[in-house]
Amino acid sequence: MPGLKQPVLGIIASAAIMVVSLGLISVFSFEAFSGWVAYGLMCLIPTQIVIAVLWKGSHPLWAGSRRQPLKGLLLIVTNVLVGAGVVLVYHRTVGGGLSPTPMLVQCTIVSVVVMFWFAIMWGGWPFNAAIRDPVPAGMVLIAVSYGINVFLFQLLFNYEFMKDAPVYVASLDPHGFFNAWSALVFYVTSLSAMFLTLHFDLWPLTKFPRVMSQPALGMAWTVIVLALGAGMFLMGTRVLEMDVVDFLVRVPIPFIFGTIVVLNMLQNSLFPSLRQPVKGIANAFAALVIGNVLAMVYGRFMGVVTGALSSGPPAYQSEIWLASALLSVTFPFLIFYAEFFEFWPLKRR
Repeated sequence: MPGLKQPVLGIIASAAIMVVSLGLISVFSFEAFSGWVAYGLMCLIPTQIVIAVLWKGSHPLWAGSRRQPLKGLLLIVTNVLVGAGVVLVYHRTVGGGLSPTPMLVQCTIVSVVVMFWFAIMWGGWPFNAAIRDPVPAGMVLIAVSYGINVFLFQLLFNYEFMKDAPVYVASLDPHGFFNAWSALVFYVTSLSAMFLTLHFDLWPLTKFPRVMSQPALGMAWTVIVLALGAGMFLMGTRVLEMDVVDFLVRVPIPFIFGTIVVLNMLQNSLFPSLRQPVKGIANAFAALVIGNVLAMVYGRFMGVVTGALSSGPPAYQSEIWLASALLSVTFPFLIFYAEFFEFWPLKRR
């Protein structure tokens, strides 16, 4: 078994993590799962991104220098310690010290998007340029990212459309410029556009060496992603007139989830002989198909794992369950196993 090669290794690992994720979800009621559980796990993801992307699982040294499985366990401990601080701070500030409200949960969701923007599109710049030690640079990045996220949340998100709902808390409503669901879906759609560019290994930007260093890369990549995200969002919600939340769980979320499987779990092994841009097209199509198939599988298990849930407005129970199951639970668990544990014990150095 430890001699497994890709893509078999990634397929077996992904299936095992999905079973574990659904098992965990089954322990909780829908209210607990979509509230405290989803909120707590999402507070881990930005730090997880820093550990996996910027620290490459090697820092802090007291964790990253160990052998598996101790290395993976210590990296998770590091992740949880930082995430626990985020849980407390965001709960007392954005959440007003109450049980997780839609405002707190959605602000936490978009904090993940902001961190992806900093860590991947900007490569940790300018923090890793100003601070040579990767650990304090990463910690400063985490703090600044969360701060910028709150600023954007206060500026953009508006919850007045749910003022008659029992979950609405007027004092926590930022009264921003856009309907909160529309703002959230645009964030996630733009994130899916960023993942789309990763399938192409940043082609055609790689043809322009001057663009491939920061901050030029971050600026160019941001413009491309926002343009693609806006086009996808408008096509789905305006041209095709899809409900904005239905669009969220049918298009960007399955594609993001499929991309994690293709690029992280299968380690980009599906089309090794193809060159860009053909490889990007093949990878993106595979991610789209895999993500949608897995979303359908999760949807089939919803009733067994959690029970019957309503679909559509105003509660969007089944949509919230699916989004949380894929991206709040299974996504971080996949990254824990692939990046922190390095597929141990299925794969050994």
